[in-house]
Amino acid sequence: MKQLLKLPLVAVRAFSPPARQLRNKVPEAQKLFQEDNGLPVHIKGGTSDVLLYRATMLLTAAGCSYSVYWLLVAALPQKKA
Repeated sequence: MKQLLKLPLVAVRAFSPPARQLRNKVPEAQKLFQEDNGLPVHIKGGTSDVLLYRATMLLTAAGCSYSVYWLLVAALPQKKA
């Protein structure tokens, strides 16, 4: 009979919320990104966002340049010696 009583308690513990609750950070982020401080939204997050944005733009420009270079190499005929 004791085994029968322990089963529901185990089931209740398995589906109970965790002891450590996570704090909701969304309202803080909303305040940060909705603040009218003249900055574009892609750099409002601070230094890490600025570095990530600049690295993305650098890689994009380098990739486009590389593509145009190989398009020109493929488009121009080879000189025969």
